[in-house]
Amino acid sequence: MTWERLLSLKRFGDTDKRARNQQDETRLGFDVDYDRIIFSSAFRGLQDKTQVMPLPISMGTKKNFVHTRLTHSLEVSVVARSLGRTVGKAILEKHQDLSRLGYRFSDFGAIVAAASLAHDIGNPPFGHSGEKAIGSFFKDGKGKHYASELSALQYQDLIDFEGNANGFKLMVESKQGVPGGLRLSYATLGAFLKYPKGSLPKKPTTAISDKKFGFFQAQKDDFLGVVDDLGLLEKTGNDLRYHRHPLTYLVEAADDICYTIIDFEDGINLGLISEDYALEYLINLVRDTINTKKYNQITTVKDRLGYLRALAIGTLIQDAGRIFLEHEESIRKGGFEEPLLKHSRYSAQIDDILRLCVEKVYQSNEVIEKELAGYRILSNLLDALSTSMLHAKHGKVSAYDSMLLRSLDVAMDFEKAGTYDILLAASTYIAGLSDSSAVHLNRMLMGDGI
Repeated sequence: MTWERLLSLKRFGDTDKRARNQQDETRLGFDVDYDRIIFSSAFRGLQDKTQVMPLPISMGTKKNFVHTRLTHSLEVSVVARSLGRTVGKAILEKHQDLSRLGYRFSDFGAIVAAASLAHDIGNPPFGHSGEKAIGSFFKDGKGKHYASELSALQYQDLIDFEGNANGFKLMVESKQGVPGGLRLSYATLGAFLKYPKGSLPKKPTTAISDKKFGFFQAQKDDFLGVVDDLGLLEKTGNDLRYHRHPLTYLVEAADDICYTIIDFEDGINLGLISEDYALEYLINLVRDTINTKKYNQITTVKDRLGYLRALAIGTLIQDAGRIFLEHEESIRKGGFEEPLLKHSRYSAQIDDILRLCVEKVYQSNEVIEKELAGYRILSNLLDALSTSMLHAKHGKVSAYDSMLLRSLDVAMDFEKAGTYDILLAASTYIAGLSDSSAVHLNRMLMGDGI
């Protein structure tokens, strides 16, 4: 893979390439990507979607903040921008032809920041349990009888419903009067694709890019257009699998850095992890870089945590950048297939923090209760919506179906759509709901609160 192709400014939906040295420096194409994502309705909806912990309603003023998908995504994009700029500066020194073409180190930061901003844009309500709930509806629930009407790949798309694939769909899918979706640059779309493969084969290797999948069959041609333009390396075999865009490793690292530190912080804010534990674990992570004199002058636990959090994130950014640059050539040749932080010199400290998060946060009663509620709510909604949409396809619309489709503003040419298209549309509609709107809609369908 060559950096010139990997940094493509061509916009999805366009036919012409865009040269870097012809860009308006006051509003670079990669910056436009960031703007388009942040103003999209899908991104705005993340403000009411759970990151890990349920959103608190009334917890007093001291411990009332936990991260939503939106705040998490913003923080990841900030970390990614710093990481991208750090790496970009070294890449331009190594590949000096890029500078002659007009590329700057900030371009790398802009691409990775935009892709990171969008990295959770396709995730359903109620955290990762939302993905499992949608998949479970088709695998074990009322939707399993649709299997006979679908190809193996189409059915796998549904039973392993994937937020990453849904995010790609949201960004590239054309709508009436809106060709090319958000019309992002190919570079940003490539950096977004953490898992450049279809839903089958499932986990064919232990390579990190094979862990999940990155596109639904409905967007197969769109996916192929992106990887072809960028020159991503196709993996050997008969399956449609590609090696990652190198900058995807930076997107992943920024996400890993943030959720390691920030899920930990949420556990502290909710009283699930003691503040003494928090200070101890974070000090272990930054022991080599902490300014002991400055730290001892900080008087409140809150401010000490803030100082350690910032120092920890900065430390991990520098370490992730080092690892990427050490393996840059191997990454471009498809020879590196592991998360950057797996090679971190702080991996033992990271593992300690994650272990505590699993024990105290991810397995807490609050999280389990949220996941149980999410399963029931999303199953109910998906059953009602998919049934009404398929009734519309077969000309069997009841008064209830008509009211439901009209109230949800579901627009589709049902008669021309296949069963897979309808079921995928129903799934992505439900995935686009916020936590509170899913709860409200479920209450409405169940006749509660009337």
